[in-house]
Amino acid sequence: MSGQATCRDTVFAGLPACELALPQGDRLVVALHGAHVLSWVSGGQERLYLSPHSVMDGQAAIRGGVPVCFPQFNQRGPLAERLPKHGFARNVAWQADAPELGAEHARLALRLRDNAQTRQWWPQAFALALHIDLSPGALQLTLNIHNTDAQPLAFSGALHTYLAVPDVTQATLQGLGGQPEWDSLTNSHAHAAEAIGFAAEFDRVYEAAPNPLTLNQSLHISQSPSWANTVVWNPAQDLCQRLADMPGGGWRQMLCVEAAQVYEPITLPAGGRWAGWQRLQVRNP
Repeated sequence: MSGQATCRDTVFAGLPACELALPQGDRLVVALHGAHVLSWVSGGQERLYLSPHSVMDGQAAIRGGVPVCFPQFNQRGPLAERLPKHGFARNVAWQADAPELGAEHARLALRLRDNAQTRQWWPQAFALALHIDLSPGALQLTLNIHNTDAQPLAFSGALHTYLAVPDVTQATLQGLGGQPEWDSLTNSHAHAAEAIGFAAEFDRVYEAAPNPLTLNQSLHISQSPSWANTVVWNPAQDLCQRLADMPGGGWRQMLCVEAAQVYEPITLPAGGRWAGWQRLQVRNP
């Protein structure tokens, strides 16, 4: 397969977006709203779950794809009561750089700096960049944070990835075996099973594993050591029916496996920088 990767401006459900495409067929769509990756097609299959009921109004957070959670995870973080759940980065418009395009690789960076809108929630000066690296069978997302303020910057957060699955009740996640586990539904602590299944509502935080995870023997999931945690979540039927932006049976088609910083915020000194990535790679049968 010869040719060059492409990047074009497009509109997705009314939102300004960019589409990356590789000559061999892989493609990705990212909305400028939230720097939110909406779709990743590899090997002819959609690999991310995006709720068909998600609100696409350029203000609300999008349900599915890969939300960028910053500067807090859930409501754990600086000024937790003043900040939206999972922070504000997923609720505001970012700007796209010029892409870098090759024969088997496409790279696009989206950027967000503090502005009048973000300062309504948080007085901190900062600069964020989400680097998207698309190659055949693989997607890597890297969040870069630069403290441009004269004071320290404390944050938690996540790449809150919604993975598409044929049926989550038949899914198996491997690679977390033995890692410390907190079940937020029961507030209990244990160690992860070698193979994790999903027969009921699931919301657990793990100490990140040193090696890649494997979902359904078909997708490798890895993350940088700079993210301390891996979060695994599925709402199951009862909670899903209470989520206005999810179809009643949508829970069966998704599983969140997130690179995250949950318990302990990271603090950057004035001028300090941090980077954390998650990589998804289709496993050849």
